Amino acid sequence: MSGDSDIALIGLAVMGQNLVLNMNDHDIKVAVYNRTTQKTHDFINGIAANTSISGAETLEELVGKLKSPRKIMMLVKAGKPVDSTIEQLLPLLDKGDVIIDGGNSNFEDSERRARALKSTGIRYLGMGVSGGEEGARHGPSLMPGGDATAWPLVKDMFQKIAAKTDAGEPCCDWVGDNGAGHFVKMVHNGIEYGDMQLICEAYHFMKTGMKLSNEQMHQIFARWNTEKLDSYLIEITADILAYQENGQYVLDTVLDRAGQKGTGKWTGINALELGIPLTLIGEAVFSRCLSALKDERVSASKLISGPATPANGLSESEWVPALGDALYASKIISYAQGFMLMRAAAEEYEWTLNYGGIAQMWRGGCIIRSAFLDEIKAAFDKAPDLDNLLLDEYFRTEVEAAQSNWRKVIGKTVEIGIPVPAISSALAFFDGYRTASLPANLLQAQRDYFGAHTYQKVDGDQSWHHTDWTGSGTGISSSSYNA
Repeated sequence: MSGDSDIALIGLAVMGQNLVLNMNDHDIKVAVYNRTTQKTHDFINGIAANTSISGAETLEELVGKLKSPRKIMMLVKAGKPVDSTIEQLLPLLDKGDVIIDGGNSNFEDSERRARALKSTGIRYLGMGVSGGEEGARHGPSLMPGGDATAWPLVKDMFQKIAAKTDAGEPCCDWVGDNGAGHFVKMVHNGIEYGDMQLICEAYHFMKTGMKLSNEQMHQIFARWNTEKLDSYLIEITADILAYQENGQYVLDTVLDRAGQKGTGKWTGINALELGIPLTLIGEAVFSRCLSALKDERVSASKLISGPATPANGLSESEWVPALGDALYASKIISYAQGFMLMRAAAEEYEWTLNYGGIAQMWRGGCIIRSAFLDEIKAAFDKAPDLDNLLLDEYFRTEVEAAQSNWRKVIGKTVEIGIPVPAISSALAFFDGYRTASLPANLLQAQRDYFGAHTYQKVDGDQSWHHTDWTGSGTGISSSSYNA
């Protein structure tokens, strides 16, 4: 006998509770379960009191509350807890039922789970959820992938609770098969790492190079949030810079040691595996690693001297516009690299990704939501097979217009010793991408010299050649790999 709940949710941490309340607001009847029973009771008798939300003390009871085909969403810790929960659910479900993993799972795990569950007749969705607790409560960005036959069963529910663009379009749509949803969420998180690092480098330049106060920086970020740099992360940076407790700026009390949960690292690892130069996001990850060496950095600061920064600071009227251009151009590179990675993954894993649709999913609700995602969607709407955002007229024009200030800022940071690894790596990628002839010819010649790895010629012949550079070689070339 089936129950009358539309969906079940397992995992009542902050994200889970807020997502359930969001569903309830949209007249979706939800049953909930948490491994710690007391947490279920506290939720049902607390903020969920006087709603249609019902609690279950066992998974059997939870499944019994659901309409058929049953839809069960998990918001539990990635890895073994997800597999364990699926194993406990399987004996309780029927063919055609749907399991949805809304946690931060590695897309490779989602690929494996989707294939394994398909053989049992259970439909699996791996869905990226972004927006933090506020997004979960009032409208997240949702990135579903997995078994395409499951999507029509949950589409209306998830598009109801998702964030909406200014035009009223839901920031939720089908991404692709198997692990595609969690892959897109992984790239989202990688871009998030990049955006945050870029903003931190701009802050560092203002604070150390320009000697600006927190209030002055607050005003600059607040103004930027009304212009081209309009985004959630710029908005919250302005708020953070202004926030005080007991007359003291809270930001000035925060230790400069950044944490990470691994999704940025996953993005970098996958980029290496697919051969995509995801340089900016890689630098953002490594910058967090460097920040973790706090004790070493303090010791080094007492022993190693660098150039002196200006005593009175750099001119605000000259350098704030230049820094804004550098930040905007670097942000374009970050997104361009992210979409390059998704295109490579689509080919590798045989997914059909709608890149304009992905930009729309990120337009509201998520951490990287920003105004210029509208331009990304427009670029892919015009040219769905666009190889790189830098080839779109809008983005090409914007970066070309910004590059003089971009170079000026990087030159000044080198001169006065302020590290800007993400901003500078973005410019290096831009210069490399626009260069027809790179020095890789010398690199390939070196490989052939010491390892007989062969090379191709500039005459267009696709065959591979080997040169006996020393005159004492055997004439035998390597055929094991060419990369």
